[in-house]
Amino acid sequence: MSQALIRKLQNFVKLSATDQRALERAGSERVRRIGPHEDIIREGDKPSSVMLIVDGWACRYKYLEDGRRQIVGFFVPGDICDLNIFLLKEMDHSIGSLTEVLIADISRESLETLMGVSQRIAQALWWDSLVSMAIQREWTINLGQRDAVERMSHLFCEMFLRQQSAGRAQISGCEFPVTQAELGDATGLSTVHVNRTLQQMRSAEMITLHNKRLVIHDLDALMRQAMFNPNYLHLGRDGAHLDAND
Repeated sequence: MSQALIRKLQNFVKLSATDQRALERAGSERVRRIGPHEDIIREGDKPSSVMLIVDGWACRYKYLEDGRRQIVGFFVPGDICDLNIFLLKEMDHSIGSLTEVLIADISRESLETLMGVSQRIAQALWWDSLVSMAIQREWTINLGQRDAVERMSHLFCEMFLRQQSAGRAQISGCEFPVTQAELGDATGLSTVHVNRTLQQMRSAEMITLHNKRLVIHDLDALMRQAMFNPNYLHLGRDGAHLDAND
């Protein structure tokens, strides 16, 4: 159940077989299936566990009083929806499914046990939390400073590399089950502007987005277009000094 999470965490530190079994047990504790376009947890709800995306895509979002929605993050397999979410009295945002999703609910007790018995797991989970915060900062820059093509290019680069780090991407492409309306909610663009931007990128042979799949024709060129620096994803094994020997 937790293979994508394990693959992702090993971008920080090599986990032992014991560490991996512990993560597998925690990720299999309580698993539920949510249909597409459903709320997983709503703003105002009391969170009681940490949610791990096992399969499918979800998003973090906020609604304005007039019904406009801003997507402020995407979740893909291997992502934890806030490490310390159970500390909140109530949710200050909502998390919803974009596709059918499989979610592992990890109890507070299981999480504390995991982090207590293995320094590697604890450090890797804190690393994952810090990367999540870095991603949020980059999304803020995306909305505030980049133009439409740069925003879209940056988002495509990020989602490709995040899936690749969890073993969920191929050499030049990955799953991308996001509608144009959802892309607009994530990038602050109208649906018409999203459509025009995608057409421009297709015409320039930068990407192909078809049948819920993204193909990147030249990743280096797309990165240059987006002024994309992957350093905020911290995929360089920063925790190598903690590597397990087995």
